[in-house]
Amino acid sequence: MDYANYTTGLRNHKHLNYEERMLIQIRIKEKRTPYWIAKELGRAQNTVLNEIKRGCVPQIKNKKLKQVYLADTGNIVYERNRYNSCRKFNRLICKDFIEFVCNKMKECNWSVDACFGDAIAHNRFPRSEMVCTKTLYNYIDMGLLEIKNIDLPFKLRRNTKQQRIRVNKRNLGRSIDERPKEINTRETFGHWEIDTVIGAKTKDDEVLLTIAERKTRHYIMLKIPDKTAAAVAIGLSALREEYGNGFSKVFKTITSDNGSEFAELSNLEQKNDTLVYFTHPYTSSERGTNECHNGLIRRFVPKGSRIDGYSIDDIAFVGDWCNTLPRKILGYASPEELFEQQLGKH
Repeated sequence: MDYANYTTGLRNHKHLNYEERMLIQIRIKEKRTPYWIAKELGRAQNTVLNEIKRGCVPQIKNKKLKQVYLADTGNIVYERNRYNSCRKFNRLICKDFIEFVCNKMKECNWSVDACFGDAIAHNRFPRSEMVCTKTLYNYIDMGLLEIKNIDLPFKLRRNTKQQRIRVNKRNLGRSIDERPKEINTRETFGHWEIDTVIGAKTKDDEVLLTIAERKTRHYIMLKIPDKTAAAVAIGLSALREEYGNGFSKVFKTITSDNGSEFAELSNLEQKNDTLVYFTHPYTSSERGTNECHNGLIRRFVPKGSRIDGYSIDDIAFVGDWCNTLPRKILGYASPEELFEQQLGKH
């Protein structure tokens, strides 16, 4: 910078200039107190104390080591600090990392934090050639990346729904209040949350049956004929056939809401060791893992689009994407990796 101060006159909240530092040096030699010097300069006492601390250097006088304030030293330290206080952008230094982030977000629909976490977890770039998640968002705001705010799936979304207190007397089975506390901590494997995702709000459209495992965040998507209890039973029957005798070991518990499509879900307990729990009415937060994943698939299956317009391969692609997406909450491992590890233990 060319000038340390922008005005010649003394004003409040302005930094000390060289002449003031020389006066401080002289007054200290005269054994004046910082309080007295501050009064003479018209400054706060802490300003003078900080300046003295900043400009002190060790010197030997009378064979004793003493801290002596020098105006030149104080001015040099001040100018160095001012130079380092300027805002710097690492956009050019981190161009390889930023290119990686843009490619992953465009080609794989990864989030900003997933890109950063994956790069850290797999040592893809030197840390000095990376910027953090917050800085990446700042670069997007400033237009320094190819990615724009409109490209981010959640940033521009706002919750405009008003909360309503509704009365619901439906009780399909065992309450979530009876569920073991250890399930809440996600320490054990095999505890799932189930829900359905609709496309067009018509009775002739297919529906997605979604199931998410609480510990690994593994996500299963199945197409079923409609949003009825019989259709849900068909989907779960196919799942039981896939896992065979190991179904009860992998699906130890399933937590559902009180939707009519899950009216027959408790029948699982008659044929398997799987326990079924139901959340409180209108409390989707008690199935937060599943709700979060349902939000992810809306990137590919928007509300209002017909489910029967997507093929089995399309649905499989979305499921694979969800299960291979690095997650911050998993230490940037993917649900697929952790799920395979857990299956190896059972």
